[in-house]
Amino acid sequence: MQISTPNSSREVLLEREIAREFPDTKGRYGLFGGAYVPETLVPALDRLSAGIARWLHDVDFIAELNDQLATWVGRPTPLTYAPSLSRLWGAEVYLKREDLAHTGAHKINNAIGQVLLAKRLGAKRIVAETGAGQHGVASAAACSRLGLPCTVYMGAIDCERQAPNVGRMKLLGATVVPVTGGDQTLRAAIDEALRDWVADPTDTYYLLGSAVGPHPYPYLARELQSVIGRETRAQVIKQTGGLPDAVFACVGGGSNSIGMFYPFIADTDVKLIGVEAGGRGNALGDHSATLSLGTPGVLQGCYSMLLQDANGQIQETHSVSAGLDYPGVGPEHAFLQSVGRVTYEAVTDDDALKALSECCKAEGIIAAIETAHAFCGASRWAKTNPGSRIVICLSGRGDKDMPTLQKTLLKGML
Repeated sequence: MQISTPNSSREVLLEREIAREFPDTKGRYGLFGGAYVPETLVPALDRLSAGIARWLHDVDFIAELNDQLATWVGRPTPLTYAPSLSRLWGAEVYLKREDLAHTGAHKINNAIGQVLLAKRLGAKRIVAETGAGQHGVASAAACSRLGLPCTVYMGAIDCERQAPNVGRMKLLGATVVPVTGGDQTLRAAIDEALRDWVADPTDTYYLLGSAVGPHPYPYLARELQSVIGRETRAQVIKQTGGLPDAVFACVGGGSNSIGMFYPFIADTDVKLIGVEAGGRGNALGDHSATLSLGTPGVLQGCYSMLLQDANGQIQETHSVSAGLDYPGVGPEHAFLQSVGRVTYEAVTDDDALKALSECCKAEGIIAAIETAHAFCGASRWAKTNPGSRIVICLSGRGDKDMPTLQKTLLKGML
């Protein structure tokens, strides 16, 4: 079930989004968003909102953040023309190389910004959650860089399939806590991080890794990740003389995708396409395609699209990619779908792995399995739109996925 909006209302809401009026004062993106939290967390969220209002667009804060992004993260990341994929797909393909950012993914943009903000808020320790491990690594690195202790909660299943990132977090000085309750993946990790935060909301700062959760987190993640789309838009115009026909990004919680899409929202001739994890089928429990197959409800602090049964019980999910294995999605994505500005589709495990293999052999790039979903969606679109100009957010590198790839693509080859 999808929420529908009358055409006239859709047009008004889209105009307001283009005019940058979302979220509203209650943290709403149209019908979606808000803050559904225990009373004990309301003061912490209020402090965070006040801190964002005071510092996020402050000249000194921006200068410090930009210095860290330039000298430590390695921004701007390049926009790479992909000649072999272009020939194979019959399109003009460009890759936004977030895999070349420090720690190997887009997550570092959000992590370093939030830790800088946490220090200004007087936090004494950081807690974070992680699924694929990239946010955990980014949080550990940012905390090490800025001198704050870091605890990362990670589902036990994800600890196993993302073992290289567990080691990286520990090397960077973080305490990694495997979560053995619940579904033992990203949702369970977020639950545990929230419990830790509730226990000490004054001295602890929760560094949420995606564009999900209670307001103002979706807004904060979007603002910090929009550097991806701002750079991409300027780079593609410089390199090609114009805007792309379509922009693709994978969608789990939705931070790399909202960061890529947001600066293009006003460019209404540019198609924006998010690609979710279709897993192994359309039945509940077999996929993580929240926007494609979900229904509206409340999860972990906000109203958005969810994977739930007829009684509103959140269901376990499945994806070969740990970072997409989540039963919710950021509220701004749900809003952008409802007004028709962004299209969302799903790609199966098998097709994502095939796309990853194609990218490896064609371009010499091992993309993250999460990113491979976007590659698959882009290749499908190119076949029906020959000669188009396409940009894909290459959100992360795939070395973290070697344990999974050894059991799938590389099975029988080693």
